[in-house]
Amino acid sequence: MALVEMVMPKMGESIMEGTILKWLKNVGDHIKQDEAVLEVATDKVDTEVPSSYAGVLKQILCFEGEVVAVGKTIAILEVEGAENKSISEVHLAPVIEVSAPTVNAEKPTEATTNHNSNRFYSPLVMNIAREEKISMEELEKIKGTGKDDRVTKQDIFSFLESRKNTPAPSTPAPANAPIQVPIQTIPFVKEPDHVQLKPASSYTGQHELIEMDRMRKMIAQRMVDSKRIAPHVTSFVEADVTNIVYWRNRMKQEFQKREGDTITLTPIFIEAIAKAMKDYPMMNVSVEGENIIVKKDINIGMAVALGNGNLIVPVIKNVDQLNIVGITKKVNDLARRARDGKLTPDDLADGTYTMSNVGSFGNVMGTPIIVQPQVGIMAFGAIQKKPAVIETEFGDAIAIRHLMYLSHSYDHRVVDGSLGGMFVRRVADYLEKFDINRKIW
Repeated sequence: MALVEMVMPKMGESIMEGTILKWLKNVGDHIKQDEAVLEVATDKVDTEVPSSYAGVLKQILCFEGEVVAVGKTIAILEVEGAENKSISEVHLAPVIEVSAPTVNAEKPTEATTNHNSNRFYSPLVMNIAREEKISMEELEKIKGTGKDDRVTKQDIFSFLESRKNTPAPSTPAPANAPIQVPIQTIPFVKEPDHVQLKPASSYTGQHELIEMDRMRKMIAQRMVDSKRIAPHVTSFVEADVTNIVYWRNRMKQEFQKREGDTITLTPIFIEAIAKAMKDYPMMNVSVEGENIIVKKDINIGMAVALGNGNLIVPVIKNVDQLNIVGITKKVNDLARRARDGKLTPDDLADGTYTMSNVGSFGNVMGTPIIVQPQVGIMAFGAIQKKPAVIETEFGDAIAIRHLMYLSHSYDHRVVDGSLGGMFVRRVADYLEKFDINRKIW
């Protein structure tokens, strides 16, 4: 019999740590190869981690609720016929997933100061500290509320708020100045006349109190973070998509017969965004401090609504290298696996731009929130039949057309109104110029 270390697996290129949610096995339990041993949560996905070996769980080294760096040993297995070694690579089978605006993660860093502190800071905390210009000396003084006094994101925000409200130190009084006895006062802020203070809430049988689940809490926090980080501006364009509607109606049965799959309008929208990205590469960027990172890959995320009302954004990688059949198959596969809870961490990583089809809910337009650290997101509204003026060889005429609004929200730190407006207009142009006689194969 040999002892094998089971380590925290790497669950995506940018993920450097995970939180142990639940151990599915107890010490002494027999484990089959590829059988799930524990559930791990990251900032992108909740995942079951299976064992690469069959054996007995001899020791658990990290416990539920603990944040563990990638590569750290979390358990010891007793395996028959194996040498003593680490399980450094495992195959993942996710069960619950979550996505929303994220902050770029880096390798976990142990903060070092002049007095050689060994206090651990997570990548997220270090990123916020860099963005807000918080020195290491200030970090050391922040009281942590996390496990083992660890500084959390909320601790950082509370520190920033207190620092903002703390007055600058005053100049020392001369030695011969009279002694002033400070009088403690309570500042009073008068509410505007139109503001009425709400009484404390009380809940009766007419109300139901629902606690947010973990996924909703993360989505809520990321929405707030995105609005805090990026000044949002939204531009709107109306597009005539009549040719696309007629083409899709004509092709859907043949596509189903040949490919065994359905073709929707979403792949066509994604294709148009990818084309516009090549025309306006400064929309395919992210912001890091005072630097703009221009992405070469065009990876477009698509918002998928789940049955429980939550939202997830799987990513189609290198969209510009796929034809319409390839995009359609990717869209359908990711949407199915999202709703079935079978996405992997890599399915949610590396997005450079996001689209949302709010028209599927009957909405004509919306103002979507940017997925950080991206700088833009586009919402496609419901397609409606409307009378419109069209140009013909015999002059202008009024006809019934299929019209749709495009809503483009963008980060005004780096995307000005001209670029944001031209980009959404270019996407609309590609949709309006869609060839009704286009061949798929």
